[in-house]
Amino acid sequence: MNVSIILILLLFGALATYFAGDKLAKTVAFTVSLAAFAASVVILNQHNAGLSSDFDFQWMTNPDIFLISKVDGLSIAMMLLTTALTAIIILSSFGNQYKNSKAFYALVLFMAFAMVGTFISADGLMYYIFWELALIPIYFIALIWGSGTVEERKKAIVKFFIYTLAGSLFMLAAFVYLFQKAGTLRLNDLYAIQLTADEQFWIFGAFFLAYAIKIPIFPFHTWQANTYQMSPSVGTMLLSGIMLKMGLYSVIRWQLPLAPIAAKTYMDVLLVLSIIGVVYGSIVALKQHNLKKLLAYSSLAHVGLIAAGAYTLSVDGLRGAVLQMLAHGFVVVGLFFAAEIIERRFQTQEIAQMGGIRIQDNKFASMFMIVMLASVALPSTFNFIGEFTLLYSLYNVNIWFAVIAGTTIILGAVYMLKMFQNVMLGEANAKPFPAVTVQESLVFIVIIAVLLFFGLYPKPINDLITPALQEIVAKINFNLKM
Repeated sequence: MNVSIILILLLFGALATYFAGDKLAKTVAFTVSLAAFAASVVILNQHNAGLSSDFDFQWMTNPDIFLISKVDGLSIAMMLLTTALTAIIILSSFGNQYKNSKAFYALVLFMAFAMVGTFISADGLMYYIFWELALIPIYFIALIWGSGTVEERKKAIVKFFIYTLAGSLFMLAAFVYLFQKAGTLRLNDLYAIQLTADEQFWIFGAFFLAYAIKIPIFPFHTWQANTYQMSPSVGTMLLSGIMLKMGLYSVIRWQLPLAPIAAKTYMDVLLVLSIIGVVYGSIVALKQHNLKKLLAYSSLAHVGLIAAGAYTLSVDGLRGAVLQMLAHGFVVVGLFFAAEIIERRFQTQEIAQMGGIRIQDNKFASMFMIVMLASVALPSTFNFIGEFTLLYSLYNVNIWFAVIAGTTIILGAVYMLKMFQNVMLGEANAKPFPAVTVQESLVFIVIIAVLLFFGLYPKPINDLITPALQEIVAKINFNLKM
């Protein structure tokens, strides 16, 4: 099977969802998402069997632009994350009623199409087009179906759109320059360009602005909390679970191999900014009274640690970053889904108006607790594997980087346990809390199963991603020696 099948499934699935009408939209979208995930598993099996799933053909002749994919362990891992979480996110939305649901679910599938395209692209223009396409559906999802007043939504979502679009324009300028140097934007040809230290500085900076906003890295994070709060839960899950991984993935695939001298020169600055995000996000999360904002700042702390690991330029750092990207995707979707379940029943995001849920629904409290403990990297959960590897990579650079970044474990435990206590424990709330449905429980069961399975047995993912990461680090080290 060719990897383009997944793109075709998601694109035409989005069209089919729209034309299926409002009553059938969510069923068609969920079926398409499952088919895309199944196709991703087939691609994984082909890769493990040593078979290629790439496509490569010329799109334009003047200039030479190719539609070409890069299907290695790294891109397959991100493709699996995208298709799996898309199916989970769509399933999680079944408890809500959306006006014009055919458009809503079509946009979700179109966003998944763009994100998969970003993860597998091996031509700069193709990659940039998919990168920008992913911004369009989330803009409308958040703006039309979000919470808060129309003016509040517009202010938050337009800020997010302008920030991310502006950052992307710097990346486009870098690709234009690289095309003038190489005459092509094919990834392997760009890897072979011999850029001077000054050229690498400007290329690195242009990519950094695009990725630092998307991830986000401190101090480019100011759009995040309000956007997460104002977006519908599906939009928040797409943003936090998958879309921010586009920036982290791109650091590894595009930025570091193309400008390793700049990355090495400014490593300490990059690590300090990333670690500031870890500490800052954790401290601000401690002071939040809104559940979705608390989870947004928690996410900022976690992705800061992931970025720090990637900028160590080591196999351990890159491996820890990818492992934590995957783990964080499932955890953050689980946490925001829990917030969505509570909001459905209590009609609020304010923590002070919650409490006593465990008395009314012990099963939900137990599932929420498992996901929450995974978030703070409890041993035997997937997040522990990623965070341990990341902290080890930072330790190899500078012990103080590891010590300060490690505060995320302590601070994370404080604000997450405090949140759990205020939301779940105490006397029964005056508002009734109906027990979670079978569909809601299924979402949690799948997420918890992934977190526990790979927390106890991460070898399949390590074996999948390590060869690709070793190849990238080898390119980085080769270019550093030139």
